Amino acid sequence: MNTAEAVGSGSLEVFATPMLAALMENAATKALDLADDQTSVGTYLEIRHLAATPVGLKVWVEAELIEAEGRRLVFNIEAFDEKEKIGEARHNRVIVGTDRFMTKTNSKLS
Repeated sequence: MNTAEAVGSGSLEVFATPMLAALMENAATKALDLADDQTSVGTYLEIRHLAATPVGLKVWVEAELIEAEGRRLVFNIEAFDEKEKIGEARHNRVIVGTDRFMTKTNSKLS
């Protein structure tokens, strides 16, 4: 389940803020059309969870790319349930080469 109680971010059976953050990042990544050897990584997420959503209501997120400067991308994101707007965020991502990024990351293991 995606509830605060289930993911450990609270004690209530309502849609969890960490799950909202994940949906927001996912919407931003899906808004991109990158080359096969590229991906994007999140570098900043400022989120406001504005209203609680009970179990059973549909939740969706809309991401809009508002700035692209070189490899740096900035998104405005809004989230809704069937009754109201439940969240908003500003999210930054950076386009990276997949192999180079993973090589650098995995070098921490040695």
